[in-house]
Amino acid sequence: MATYTFDVFTSLDGYGTAVDWPGYWGKEGPELVASRADAFGSDRILVLGANTYRDLYRIVQSGDDPIFDLINKARKVVVSKTLEPPLKWENTTLIAEDALTAIPRLKAESDLPLWSHGSLSMNRALMAAGLVDRVVITVFPAITGTSGRNPVFVPGAEFDLELLESHTFDGRVQQLVYAPTLHDRPREDVSKPGASSMP
Repeated sequence: MATYTFDVFTSLDGYGTAVDWPGYWGKEGPELVASRADAFGSDRILVLGANTYRDLYRIVQSGDDPIFDLINKARKVVVSKTLEPPLKWENTTLIAEDALTAIPRLKAESDLPLWSHGSLSMNRALMAAGLVDRVVITVFPAITGTSGRNPVFVPGAEFDLELLESHTFDGRVQQLVYAPTLHDRPREDVSKPGASSMP
């Protein structure tokens, strides 16, 4: 069975984008660029939701970057019940069904790993259903405050994370690779005396 990886960028305060901040939050460096080239150039299937498909297609078609060539050449699957075929992007297949039914089938049938960048609402749902095997979180050294948009994990389920790998790119950007497990321990009732976890 193929593994499914959720790959996501975040600021330190947990946002996927921020108003008036540059791409990569202005923290781009050669090691980070090389890691992204490796990610998009690897032999895997890129899985996207509709919104990320639209955004990534627009970005890739509007610029000239070696990574964009790799994304164009990559085998892509878009899971969406709102998009209409045929899709414009080369090497792209549309699966017009819910991700919670499409991804288990893809995991069972694919001979390549499945790897999804962004697509936050889709991947939060897949995590809650226990369908995500790895979460790759690239943390940029920025606190976006009130300009932060698109919380990466909120709203969503709760998880315990097992750290599998960690990397530092260009001396400032952290990449953390986790195996997520749904956190199913009953919560304490914080209204009861002594329920606080604070010392």
